[in-house]
Amino acid sequence: SSTLQASRGTVKASGNFNASADAEALYKSMKGLGTDEDTILQLLTARSNSQRQEIKATYKTLFGKDLVDDLKGELGGKFETLIVGLMTPPLAYDVTLLRNAIKVSAAVASGWTCSSLKLILFFKKTLKFVHACSSEYDDDLEEDVSGDTSGHFKRLLVILLQANRQKGIQEGTVESDAQVLFQAGEKKFGTDEQTFVTILGNRSAEHLRKVFDAYMKLSGYEMEESIKRETSGPLRDLLLAVVKCARSVPAYFAETLYYAMKGAGTDDETLIRVMVSRSEVDMMDIRAEFRRMFPSSLFSMIKGDTGGDYRKALLLLCGGDDA
Repeated sequence: SSTLQASRGTVKASGNFNASADAEALYKSMKGLGTDEDTILQLLTARSNSQRQEIKATYKTLFGKDLVDDLKGELGGKFETLIVGLMTPPLAYDVTLLRNAIKVSAAVASGWTCSSLKLILFFKKTLKFVHACSSEYDDDLEEDVSGDTSGHFKRLLVILLQANRQKGIQEGTVESDAQVLFQAGEKKFGTDEQTFVTILGNRSAEHLRKVFDAYMKLSGYEMEESIKRETSGPLRDLLLAVVKCARSVPAYFAETLYYAMKGAGTDDETLIRVMVSRSEVDMMDIRAEFRRMFPSSLFSMIKGDTGGDYRKALLLLCGGDDA
């Protein structure tokens, strides 16, 4: 349930919330020479997204100005991107990210190693999501997908976007789904990608977990191993993301965050996207998975990988250390 989910976030609605007082504090932090970045980041990371939208509306009423425009005028770089992300309503944020991801995929197929992972934000969205996109944005998201992508990759994206997944576990079809996947991949000369797309795109996460167990018994391989061997390119990345999300959404995001910071250079776009979009949903679970899977805590990795106000804001969204 949504109330249960909400309790797993690190960012909660402020108990003694006063939109006018917050709007005034933000106005004051940007008035005159210099900007009080600390007030901005402390305040906005301690409010829920719906409270931030109230602050934005009150700011307009009190000062006749757009709060996001003012923030953009005062801040810069990655810190600005993070703060603007926090100020964006979740639906609009998701749509923008998805559109960008589709554009990137169309331009550079190899870029999908990272970019396809963005799409998983939409893995469990309902039909309401696509309808909201259609009414709120000029052209339909599905048309974007169809126009900018192709083949089995496009089919899987469209299936995920329709969000018409089966509910629950269909006990009668667990074995047959595993068998069909085995026949389509490991047992076949060449791969029947359409079968992977149809089953992985349409079944519920709970059902898929049972299918993966049955598949392992049947073939001797984990589903991820078979996908890596049997498919390639953008389709492979997207199928792997779907499988990982079916196994555990928090573990998927923990892994996404780890690889965004590991090695030379940080993928700040991915880091910001996950920290902003999951802070009110399941950041506590992501932190726990991160600690279980990797040698350090999420908090200490962010601390070592970022700097300045950007780091301060990310650490507040992280919500604590699991050292």
